[in-house]
Amino acid sequence: MGRRKKGRCVRNNKKTEDVEDVSLVTAPHSFVIHRGLSTEHVVELTKDFRRVMEPFTATDLKERKKNFLKDFVQVAGPLHVSHIVIFSCTERGMYLKFGRMPRGPTLSFKVNDFTLARDVISSMKKQMVFTEAFKHSPLVILNQFSGEGLQFKLMASMFQNMFPAINLATINLSNLRRCICLSYNKDDKTIDFRHYAIKVVPVGLTKSVKKLVQAKIPNLGKCKDFEDFVKKPAVSDSEAEDDPDHHVILPQKLSSRGCNEDSKSAIRLYEIGPRINMSLIKVEDGLLEGQVLFHEFIHKTDEEVAALEKARAKKRKAKALATQKQEENKKNKELKKEEHKNKSLEGMKRKKKESEILLQKYAKESEKVHESDEDDDAQYYEEEVGEKPDRDLFTKKPKRMKFSKDAKK
Repeated sequence: MGRRKKGRCVRNNKKTEDVEDVSLVTAPHSFVIHRGLSTEHVVELTKDFRRVMEPFTATDLKERKKNFLKDFVQVAGPLHVSHIVIFSCTERGMYLKFGRMPRGPTLSFKVNDFTLARDVISSMKKQMVFTEAFKHSPLVILNQFSGEGLQFKLMASMFQNMFPAINLATINLSNLRRCICLSYNKDDKTIDFRHYAIKVVPVGLTKSVKKLVQAKIPNLGKCKDFEDFVKKPAVSDSEAEDDPDHHVILPQKLSSRGCNEDSKSAIRLYEIGPRINMSLIKVEDGLLEGQVLFHEFIHKTDEEVAALEKARAKKRKAKALATQKQEENKKNKELKKEEHKNKSLEGMKRKKKESEILLQKYAKESEKVHESDEDDDAQYYEEEVGEKPDRDLFTKKPKRMKFSKDAKK
């Protein structure tokens, strides 16, 4: 049977190599998980924060109680995951940790207050939620993070590096649909986290013209002519234009209607949640372990820090020795296993050879016994009868020769 030819669709649609874009591989990716007491609010807040971190996060990640931190660290490399966000809940309260994978540092915050995204949206008079905004990373805005101390530099670096960097020369402004605002309050040492959707609208247009620009169907029932609808005066003060400080000249054309290049437009923010108010408690140089670089409540002397560092070094040394010993034991076990395997194979070969020798020995002995039995029968016949037996009486019958089919032919 001949080889079947490929169809036209198969020939035209050749398989392409699945290679990710370099920008996607180098972009910061994150895991958002929760640990500890699994309450309904913690689970919902975790899902809302995953929504904030889109598109470079595992939105449908299903973590289990038996999953340890090392499980996420092991898969972080192949999946290009650079950060991990952990919500943990205890009897004392809720905590939020930001960690750089795989070797730290780690920032630990105490969540003082939070509001879920659904509650934030439902409280808004004008809601602004659209799926297109979550196809690109948000813009990060930091306020009052220029204080003295290592913790401010680490916080600013952590929050900025969790999202892709923006190149002002090549950025497409139509992709900036969201922004994250992090504001540090010096009075109570808390951080306010806000998540907004960005909307750009043209300036200098009446309400009726805006409806036409936005492709909305106007109500012309009270107008005698279309000119009356267009030239209708401005409405109440509540619907007047925004503050002039919020007006900008667009350097490029946007995908929104009426937002052309070099035109004046207004920037409006619509909060989409969640809201989080948190306080920095601790900074560690490792991933949830290591030397404590900053602590809000516990302050140690230089002698205590040196003693802790000495104990930590001793622990690391003991761990390294245990790991080395475990590797040596593993190698010795593999060698013993290989030796046992070789000995078993040699024993099997030797046993097989001995069994073959015994079979040959038994075959020879059986032939000798058979010949001696034939001699005894002939002698007994001669003694009893008085004459020698016929030649063919006690002789072994010759074996029949087997011929193949080709020989018979």
